[in-house]
Amino acid sequence: MKNMVKIFSLAMLIVVAAAGAALATPSTQIWIPSTDIQPFKTVHLYIDNYFRASSEPYGRDANVMDIGPTVGILPFEKIQAEIGFDYLTIAQNPNDSHPFSGNFKLGTPEDSLFKFSPAFAVGMYNVGPTNYNGPSNVGTPNLSLGRATAISSGQNIVYGLLARTLPIVGRISAGGYHGSQRALVDKNGNSANDGVLVSWDRTISEISDKLWLAVDYMGGNNVDGAVSFGASWAFAKNVSLIVGYDIYKDKGLAGANTFTTQLGINFP
Repeated sequence: MKNMVKIFSLAMLIVVAAAGAALATPSTQIWIPSTDIQPFKTVHLYIDNYFRASSEPYGRDANVMDIGPTVGILPFEKIQAEIGFDYLTIAQNPNDSHPFSGNFKLGTPEDSLFKFSPAFAVGMYNVGPTNYNGPSNVGTPNLSLGRATAISSGQNIVYGLLARTLPIVGRISAGGYHGSQRALVDKNGNSANDGVLVSWDRTISEISDKLWLAVDYMGGNNVDGAVSFGASWAFAKNVSLIVGYDIYKDKGLAGANTFTTQLGINFP
């Protein structure tokens, strides 16, 4: 047990040190984080696109692209960690003056601590400065960013998740998050910076081991609150594509629902 505590402490120090250097999405389901962590020395490059599903007045721009790497950084079997950064661009408008953000995650896989133990993960994403982009008109969405205030970056979301794979059913994940009070607000400008995280996912091996389905939910009456669902197909051992759909809880904040494509490539 003492050795496990030492390993956990060492892993946390490595992750925190790396996060300070990186300045974001971690390994995810469709919209929310997952308990999955990139293996040691694996570089996962993702290219995520979001296309608005309608021409609502406060809809998101025609294309939002999020690109960046996530890298596995710990050589241990029972304690794993990853770190990465994102570059976010929005059609016809850069993502304010802070397009870069960071993420990191630390966790354990299923059955690693004891028999039938769930997977566990803690981490942060969208890490960066909370940018104030001019006077705020609370309740009046920023048309280009889909936000109710002039705050448009630096959500600094801390989260924790537990997950367990059940026979036939698939994997069930549950947890919660807490983010920046300034960046995550409701339509009235009041802080709405926490909520639940829930998901289901499963490889549909009855059809093909290459096919994966998922549904996830992020609570909170803020710009991130959403239900998302999608499917992934593995074209090769190291290349997969997710196609999904995001339904936002408050379209006055988040804009129109979006279609998403998420291409993932692992190196080596």
